[in-house]
Amino acid sequence: MSSTFREADPDADRLGPSKITPLPARAAANAPAPQAHGIARNPGMKLDLGFMESMRSVNRSALERRVASLTKRRSIKADNQAAWLLRAVACMDLTTLNSNDTDERVRRLCAKAVNPLRRDIAEGLGITGEKIRPAAVCVYHPFVATAVEALRGSGIHVAAVSTAFPHGLTPLSTRLQEIAASVSDGADEIDVVIPRGLVFAAKWQELYNEIAAMRAACGEAHLKVILGTGDLATLRNVMLASMVAMMAGADFIKTSTGKESVNATLPVGLAMVRAIRAYFEETGYLIGFKPAGGISTAKASLDWLVLMKEELGRRWLEPDLFRFGASSLLTDIERQLEHHLTGRYSANHRHAMA
Repeated sequence: MSSTFREADPDADRLGPSKITPLPARAAANAPAPQAHGIARNPGMKLDLGFMESMRSVNRSALERRVASLTKRRSIKADNQAAWLLRAVACMDLTTLNSNDTDERVRRLCAKAVNPLRRDIAEGLGITGEKIRPAAVCVYHPFVATAVEALRGSGIHVAAVSTAFPHGLTPLSTRLQEIAASVSDGADEIDVVIPRGLVFAAKWQELYNEIAAMRAACGEAHLKVILGTGDLATLRNVMLASMVAMMAGADFIKTSTGKESVNATLPVGLAMVRAIRAYFEETGYLIGFKPAGGISTAKASLDWLVLMKEELGRRWLEPDLFRFGASSLLTDIERQLEHHLTGRYSANHRHAMA
């Protein structure tokens, strides 16, 4: 299978005039990658406290300066911006995690995932017929079966938030049963949340054991470990929790539940992607990254894409290694793409989500 997904030349926005160029033929963003093109799944490793000790020193001011320079230095305009926003759509976990969720609401969200852009916008961009869709739909466990049925045959993954989301404070046996139930209902990605108290108490072995047990319960489903960075207080805690999660076999590390008072921020994201880089240099395994919570504007999505490109490279702009956790981001991206075509901003209600 091949894709003609269009993306900006990564150097065009700083070296020359705007243009759109096709990517080389490869697996479509939402289809399982062929073995020869795919990545080896992270098997984890033994808890290495010495390796963790080498990652303890985190310079917050340096991270903040780096983030400021990234967002100011890289300005993406015109056709380039439209192409990067389409990339953001392909890397999105379209999410509904509300107390008033219903089966019908989830079905409508899945319908939006299958057709994320209004027909006139797709036609104006010249992408009619191309499957530019969110990578996954993320729901609570009771709606997994509904989402699986609604997305059948689309190539869009179904992700379930499990393990007593968002607090993670039920007994481990209960959390493992919830993972097994979501996998049984058809979820192929499981977003789990760690008990933050284990980080505060530096109970690294216990945290490692819990995540490893969750990974085993997932089976073939991919494991995304939510750190709850807004609750962890320090970047040192974020860095160490990231390392433990990867050592225990996480396929992705994720910033937030979206329920904390502070969710995904660029300095926290930078600390986490540098942990990913260190783990790759140590083991050779590529780990995915998912910022979630508070990412609601097209401009914010571009900042995150630039961060990934600059820090980890082009490979981390694919949905098997990068995701946005988002509920309202797609609305603003649609608005920005319509503005790109017409020069006018439309009202949010013209880009209904569910």
